[in-house]
Amino acid sequence: MSDKLDEIMAWKRREIAPVVRPVTEAELARVHAALPPVPSFAAALRRADGQLGVIAEIKRRSPSAGDIAAGLAAPDQARRYRTAAASALSVLTDEKFFGGTLGDLQAVTTLFRTQPPALPCLRKDFMVHPFQVLQAREAGASAILIIVRVLTDPEIATLYAAAQAAGLDALFEIHTEPELERAVQHRARIIGVNNRDLAVFRTDLSLSDRLIPRFPRDVIAVSESGIFTGADARRVRQAGAHAVLVGEALMKAKDPGQLIADFRAP
Repeated sequence: MSDKLDEIMAWKRREIAPVVRPVTEAELARVHAALPPVPSFAAALRRADGQLGVIAEIKRRSPSAGDIAAGLAAPDQARRYRTAAASALSVLTDEKFFGGTLGDLQAVTTLFRTQPPALPCLRKDFMVHPFQVLQAREAGASAILIIVRVLTDPEIATLYAAAQAAGLDALFEIHTEPELERAVQHRARIIGVNNRDLAVFRTDLSLSDRLIPRFPRDVIAVSESGIFTGADARRVRQAGAHAVLVGEALMKAKDPGQLIADFRAP
């Protein structure tokens, strides 16, 4: 890891330190049973009709793009994405670097629960502790993010077990062959290639070209970042992607529905 990712992870661990507490799998299972069910993230990505799944991201800013939509109301963007036929949403909940909050996730899932149909939502954050998994389930998420690069194998195992106990899917994010091998060793069901190197924020779609064909056949393959056009989407689909995760392009699109249609065009 280089300085930027080190900085983000160091901040995240400091940020959550005052609020974290021990969370057992038994507690997560009880919370899951007591809360309303959430739609399946995995099922939304591997579509029965064979079309490309599109995870539309709600993102106000990023270290690479700067401000994207500073004053955005997350539920308004969620409505636009649902109308645009997104398969699922990714909701940034990191405030310092991406301008999101856990409240954004809660607001979006509340909207979907009270005004169906609901789309499954990924809590997009730098997850390091089962307490964050508990927060995600209580906020109505359907999935969490596990960034393989920044976690030890025991941390990954703990987070994945916590997610399963809470009834959540987990998107394992990888960037290299060794990270792919680690995700497979943890029996990941959903693996995403981040085409953007989070250490230096450089994007390269050839990473999906190279890595996705190496995924086990039963794994749901996602290509993340750097998808701006229908041609980009077709390229990663040819590599074997079942879904794409798109933030900046959809946030800036005047017509998100048309862009999603372009992503799915043959």
